[in-house]
Amino acid sequence: MIVRTLKAARRTPRRVVSQTWESTRLLLESDHVGFSFHITTIYAGTETRMCYRHHYEAVYCVRGKGEVENLADGKRHPVQAGTLYVLDQHDEHTLRATTELTLVCVFNPALHGSEVHDASGAYPLEAVATEA
Repeated sequence: MIVRTLKAARRTPRRVVSQTWESTRLLLESDHVGFSFHITTIYAGTETRMCYRHHYEAVYCVRGKGEVENLADGKRHPVQAGTLYVLDQHDEHTLRATTELTLVCVFNPALHGSEVHDASGAYPLEAVATEA
C-alpha cells in the first residue's frame, strides 16, 4: 500500500515547477502502478501549449476557470470545477487559465518525475527517474 500526503510531497523532488504551472507528482513510474497521478496548478493569466506524443492524459478540474483549445480543429472548451478532458488522440492543445486552476492529472505511461515540456510541448518518453 502506498500512502502519501500532498503537503509532504510538495517538499520533495516530486514537486516540479515550470513557468506557467507547477505539478506535484504523487505517483510515478517508480511506484509500479502503471500510471502517474499529479496535482497540478496552472497559474492565472497563463497560456501553455502542449502535445503529449508519448502519453495519454486525463485531466479533472477541481478549482478555477479557463479553457482548453484543440489546435487541430480550433474548438475551445471551458474548463472549470467538475470538467474532465482527456487527451486520447495525443491532441495538440493550449490550456489557458483565466484564474488559477487546480487540476488532477493522470498519465499513461507513468512519468518518471522530473519531466517538463520540451519545445514541442511534449514530455519525453524516457527520462531520468528521481528518487523521492
